[in-house]
Amino acid sequence: MSTKSRTRSKTRLSRALGIALTPKAAKYLEKRPYAPGEHGRTKRKQDSDYAVRLREKQRLRAQYGIREAQLRIVFNEARRAAGLTGENLVELLELRLDALVLRAGFARTTAQARQLVVHRHILVDGQLVDRPSFRVKPGQLIHVKEKSESLEPFQVAAAGAHADVLAKVPSYLEVEIDKLQARLIRRPKRAEVPVTAEVQLVVEYYAAR
Repeated sequence: MSTKSRTRSKTRLSRALGIALTPKAAKYLEKRPYAPGEHGRTKRKQDSDYAVRLREKQRLRAQYGIREAQLRIVFNEARRAAGLTGENLVELLELRLDALVLRAGFARTTAQARQLVVHRHILVDGQLVDRPSFRVKPGQLIHVKEKSESLEPFQVAAAGAHADVLAKVPSYLEVEIDKLQARLIRRPKRAEVPVTAEVQLVVEYYAAR
């Protein structure tokens, strides 16, 4: 799929889910705050409970850019842990390396964050990690490989150029953007995570299956 096709796909998905998955999609949503397709402007019929839960699950999955199987694995882990399952789910997803690379401002989108990790530009405590799903532990340092720092995407990031499209850096991260490094201070709390999702509906979706 070409870059242009991927952009169109993300924009269409953003409109369908009612959330901006990329900065470009955010601009489209401002102009066209309705779902795509010929019936996008008309008022939707009342969605069934299943449809509402499914859509919320899809919103959460899209914001982290993960497959259904990956989300289900984390959900099962969240359900086994103490506390509220929905909150646990988001908190565990937020510990993904690609999610924290995005929150730190090293990347502009979730897809770009994942790409930076896969292409072996990111270190955790000095060790190269190329798995976007790698779970970062509190206290660990995320930083860009020295040889990669001079590359244009990282020069742009180091100048703070993504701040205009990203949420404010959450308090569970300590970021020195000019040095392209970020430390996870503690486990995130759901209320602090800049993700749009009614997590209880996601829990109900899986509980009903």
